[in-house]
Amino acid sequence: MDRANYELAWYLADQIGASVHLVSFLVASPLAEHPNVTWHKVSKPLNMYMLAEPLLAREGKRVARLLSGQGARVVVNGGNCLWPDVNWVHAVHAAWDNRHTHAPMMFRLRADWAKRMARRAERQSLQMAKIVFTNSKRARQQVIEHAGLPPERVHAVYYGIDPEVFHPSATAERKAARESLGWPLSRPVVAFIGTLGHDRNKGFDVLFAAWELLCRDSAWDVELVALGAGAEVELWRRRAAAAKLDERIRLMGFTKDVRRVLTAADALVSPTHYDAYGLGVHEALCCGLPAFVTRSAGVAERYPDELSDLLLGDPPEAGDLSRRLRLWRAQMPDYSARVARFGTQLRQRTWTDMSSEIFGLMTSSH
Repeated sequence: MDRANYELAWYLADQIGASVHLVSFLVASPLAEHPNVTWHKVSKPLNMYMLAEPLLAREGKRVARLLSGQGARVVVNGGNCLWPDVNWVHAVHAAWDNRHTHAPMMFRLRADWAKRMARRAERQSLQMAKIVFTNSKRARQQVIEHAGLPPERVHAVYYGIDPEVFHPSATAERKAARESLGWPLSRPVVAFIGTLGHDRNKGFDVLFAAWELLCRDSAWDVELVALGAGAEVELWRRRAAAAKLDERIRLMGFTKDVRRVLTAADALVSPTHYDAYGLGVHEALCCGLPAFVTRSAGVAERYPDELSDLLLGDPPEAGDLSRRLRLWRAQMPDYSARVARFGTQLRQRTWTDMSSEIFGLMTSSH
């Protein structure tokens, strides 16, 4: 959602020439320095969203109240600010439950309270919106069903991509990326990119169990690299060591350099239990990587029939995932060729295309 919000704001400020006011915790460069952008910075006490979100909502209302009187359009995300104009939903809280039965009691209590508050604010905000955008058709249907909105008020607008950044790489570039990351040159590598927190929505536990099954076969020569921060990184490192898989499963922590990871990897796995879209999967496909993803994720609805073998069950299951990965390993050139055609298609829709579509719908709804 950060990238999508950034791209819409850039389009409005730079290509439309609009005066854009951003209410947020952070704005990246060069957007923050754009002459048409005014940033209303909101602090994040103790770096905790639970404490910061009310401040964001309050400042958002203040700025919206000030500027809407001058004819401005106001765009909010889900329930982050109750304002009756445009709502761009990047995730539908009402559509998924927390997945944290294993987590410490205090975490579960806080997470369940936060989920209830998020769902309440989301429903209120969606019901007052004049127009709602979602990032997939599935998310659109969930908004209609859970918030009780008329279908004509809700529009699915797919994300775009920067084709100059996310594209297939040459062999030399791939080799250099692997060397810089410390990955082996002689083995295939599967990447997982996602948060490794107490809420296991991203499904790394499913992938870990699948890898245990795969590594029972001495012929399985693929390494797994997981990139992402979270409270359970050390837990999974200990579990990998206990299973004698610490040389087959690498947990590398957080990285901002997703492009380099996708350049170095041979495939991506995203066994998510909920994802309104799945931008990381989209980026991997644009780089020519076979990307396994749960079929309920929004991005999965864009997969052509010829790539249905990359779609995991809902919910994802370790045995099914391990079977699909075996097939991929046995036919890697075929998978890469099929994905290349799809990646070419995806790269044709840029962030500008997405932003232009949203702007057109906003204009026609005023």
